[in-house]
Amino acid sequence: MSVEVERATVACGTCAAQVVELRRGRCWGCYQRWVESRPVGRGATCTVCFEKRRDQLKLVELHGRSMPLCHGCAARIARMDDVPESIDGLRVALRRDRRTADKRTGKVDHRIFPRERRVGERRNPPRSALLPNDPSYENTMLADMDEIIVELAEADMEEVEQTQVREQDKSAAPPPVPNL
Repeated sequence: MSVEVERATVACGTCAAQVVELRRGRCWGCYQRWVESRPVGRGATCTVCFEKRRDQLKLVELHGRSMPLCHGCAARIARMDDVPESIDGLRVALRRDRRTADKRTGKVDHRIFPRERRVGERRNPPRSALLPNDPSYENTMLADMDEIIVELAEADMEEVEQTQVREQDKSAAPPPVPNL
């Protein structure tokens, strides 16, 4: 003996399908098509990683708010069981751990102008997102230098053979040019 339970259904506002649950007045299929068709604003960046390429961005609804996210961050958030409430919490949860530690300690730097290249995030956040007391704010500023003087010792220089231009010998006839 099987017992059939009737569930209450509601009509989708777009396709009129009878479904158990609506999202913004639409069934899940219509809602997904609607979400994917929404354009991302001009100049938008991913809220988490600051990706700027528009073809990589889409609007994602989190905690009742729509925000631009890149496909990578959106996919990682979709797999999370507990999505953090704040944007800073999202950034911490999605931060890539391999960028936090320097792996070059104790090694010799052979560059002419040694400087730290791995300061801050690879995808720089917009300057408006940084606060002046934020350590990554200082790293986005260029060093204040008037000029750079490079001194070379005699041992650093080598003699280079230069090309010399000589006048063409008038007695030698030029090679004939073929007719095409």
